Amino acid sequence: MSDSTQMAGRVVTLWRYPIKSMIGEELNATDVTTRGLLGDRAYALVDQATSKVASAKNPGKWPHLFDFRAAFVVPPRPGMPLPGVRITLPDGTVLTTEQSDINQMLSKALHREVTLDAAERGQEEVIASSSPNPWTANAEEYWPDMEGLDFRDTVTDFALPDGTFFDSATVHLLTTATLDRLRELYPSGRFEVRRFRPNIIVQSTSGVKNFVEDAW
Repeated sequence: MSDSTQMAGRVVTLWRYPIKSMIGEELNATDVTTRGLLGDRAYALVDQATSKVASAKNPGKWPHLFDFRAAFVVPPRPGMPLPGVRITLPDGTVLTTEQSDINQMLSKALHREVTLDAAERGQEEVIASSSPNPWTANAEEYWPDMEGLDFRDTVTDFALPDGTFFDSATVHLLTTATLDRLRELYPSGRFEVRRFRPNIIVQSTSGVKNFVEDAW
């Protein structure tokens, strides 16, 4: 009997984002749990004026989040409390989540009053609660003025999955074939991996420039 299994691609990069909407850390290996890559989106910044999670999906309010970089001080381990996170500010200043003035320093850098919140609190409440939506964070998204969208040139709210800081799915996979197809469709655009914030980047073996993930 012949083996009809065909390899769709190979993993070329792994990324984890300890703090939502900041640049994350490239990994050689990681544990994957029911809540995605261990430590992914473990923290988020919360706007004190609105109680909404800071998100790069609203660049008018948060234009510089991609200039911040977050990485765990030591790799997280399954079944253990998450270690601290090292945050590099746009000016090169390095902070850690364990320092007492972290909220003040981040607020100063972002020019907005924010607090650093941990998703573990929400996860514990979801697990322990029998009621629906015991802890749900909300964020904002800007819709550009483009035809075919549900909204145009406006900002809307959206709820994150219960007890998490994910926008939707817990793992985001992206193929190089999709990036190549987007560049082909819109040559003047900039389709950088970091703007999609994937966890797993797969290099397609087919050589086809298309949205191959849709068929998986």
